[in-house]
Amino acid sequence: MKIAIVIARILLGFVFAASGLFSLLKQGKMGGMPAAATAFMTLMMTHHYTKVLAVLMLVGGLLLLVGRFVLLGLVLLGPILVNILMFHLLFHSPGIATGAVCTALEIFLIWAYRSCFRPLFTAAPKLS
Repeated sequence: MKIAIVIARILLGFVFAASGLFSLLKQGKMGGMPAAATAFMTLMMTHHYTKVLAVLMLVGGLLLLVGRFVLLGLVLLGPILVNILMFHLLFHSPGIATGAVCTALEIFLIWAYRSCFRPLFTAAPKLS
């Protein structure tokens, strides 16, 4: 089981670190998307939303690759995966396979680290 966790962590970390770095270095190239998806992406790029996402993807991916602060990396990448899935479900469905695989890896890792996430689900936490 530990080997599967390490493999999933490294795969997910590599995908996001590489995607984040690529997005930071190559902004503005879009093609082959429906008009609504192109308009949405243009709006996000105009307001630098995609640069913020790219930095978060790079940081989250690097945290997973290094193996330190893995929980923080998973927390950073979770909302980004939701955005990726929603974009592909609503605008451009052909690219959903990568998002689905990354979501499966994220869910597996959250399940593997579930004991660390348990305090998040305390109904009435006490301050110390």
